[in-house]
Amino acid sequence: MSVADSGGRATATENRYRALLAVSEAIVSYRDLPALFHQLAGQLVRVAHCDALCVVLHDAATNTMRLHVMETDEPIAPGFEIVLRPEDDPAGLVWQTQEPLITSDVAELRRWPGFLERVEPYGVRSCCWLPLTPSRRRLGTLVFVSKRPAAYDGADVPFLQLVASQVAVAVENALAFQEIGSLKDKLAKEKTYLEEEVRSEHRFGDIVGENAALRAVLKQVETVAPTESTVLIQGETGTGKELFARAVHDLSPRKGRTFVKLNCAAIPTGLLESELFGHEKGAFTGAIGQKIGRFEVAHQGTLFLDEVGDIPLELQPKLLRVLQEHEFERLGSTKTIRVDVRLVAATNRDLPEMIAAGRFRSDLYYRLNVFPITLPPLRERADDIPRLVRHFTQGFARRMGRRIETIPSSVMDALVHYPWPGNVRELQNVIERAVILSPGPTLQVPAADLHVAPEPAAATSAPDSLTLSDAEREHILRVLRDTNWVVGGPDGAAARLGMKRSTLHWKMQKLGIARPERQFPS
Repeated sequence: MSVADSGGRATATENRYRALLAVSEAIVSYRDLPALFHQLAGQLVRVAHCDALCVVLHDAATNTMRLHVMETDEPIAPGFEIVLRPEDDPAGLVWQTQEPLITSDVAELRRWPGFLERVEPYGVRSCCWLPLTPSRRRLGTLVFVSKRPAAYDGADVPFLQLVASQVAVAVENALAFQEIGSLKDKLAKEKTYLEEEVRSEHRFGDIVGENAALRAVLKQVETVAPTESTVLIQGETGTGKELFARAVHDLSPRKGRTFVKLNCAAIPTGLLESELFGHEKGAFTGAIGQKIGRFEVAHQGTLFLDEVGDIPLELQPKLLRVLQEHEFERLGSTKTIRVDVRLVAATNRDLPEMIAAGRFRSDLYYRLNVFPITLPPLRERADDIPRLVRHFTQGFARRMGRRIETIPSSVMDALVHYPWPGNVRELQNVIERAVILSPGPTLQVPAADLHVAPEPAAATSAPDSLTLSDAEREHILRVLRDTNWVVGGPDGAAARLGMKRSTLHWKMQKLGIARPERQFPS
């Protein structure tokens, strides 16, 4: 062997290992797959003669081979990629067997007609496929392509496989960084979404639902809350008017101050003025000391007056004055007290009808009705019922130390199709009772709680002929009979219906329900 030959072989070997070192450096230098391919191509063409250099990666999600051209003497579009089935390409065979494959002429490629048809126009004669297999998974293959026949032989394989092992590590790292980047983007989006959910949860407390009508109401709350305007929340009993009043307060600049509530229907008429405005010692019989009224307590905060339609006519001018002038006097005092209070009122009554009947002042109504919000009854947001059922079931089960894992579809269907005259409050009470009565992990709702029994005289009429008002009347009648016509108390009809006692009396009057006279034997 001549010194020149020996030196030539030494130089070729040195160049190979320099290229191999450059590949190793690329492993830690390039995290982006296209940039890595570009860098690797520049080094690998020094390792072995090739007219094209490709990486074919297996996509586990679709079980396909994706060909990425790293280097070629033919012009190709940026990001060029071909999707192949493993059985239609030599790369698939190498990926499956994990054995290198060398072809010396196109005749050896006839086993893969699709591949041959694709490469023949470019004059491809010989190829060398090497498995890309880092320690954890089979990635695909590295492909050297030449227009010369027999460009590769078995003697090249050990070194080329060493190169392929380095390339596999580089590609695996780039794919890992790509996956990490994708996960970071996903986590960032989830974080944004969850933060929005947390903000929504904080804004609206226990208001549960995704119904379009409910969302429209929440949008109204968000709109009016930052202002100082008076809000009038209208809706049937049990629709959650207090929750929306709290939401208005929590989204307002007054959220750090006091939220004070008063149910005007729950206070005897003679004491309501004292509750609102306070009194001095001796102002009336039983006034043994000074009392601060709710308006004073709510100074710089929010006062929520529930059932505002129950305020007596003689007290309404004083309420109108405090809303207009922000001042009042306590009972038994001549001293004027000024307050800064944001008022949120609520009612289930038809105030315009009360005005027409002379039971409510029109000027007070207009002062309260600056920004009206009407809450949809539960029967108009039936799509929220499953969500509410799960919410209440989980809450009561946790509170009672019970474990409710299943809600039968038949039970859920019955809950969804029930008219719920008592709205969300009635649903809440029914679920609480169901959790108490369910002996095992399956929620059981007593059939009587969801059965609207017809009057005997109406038994022959078609079910479809019942109006919503008729159904509500019959339901209230059934509960009254079940409680022996006891309206108040923890076991009374009002509690079972999820209504206030005063509301039930009002509904009975509206629906023409009167207690039958007792029949005595003659």
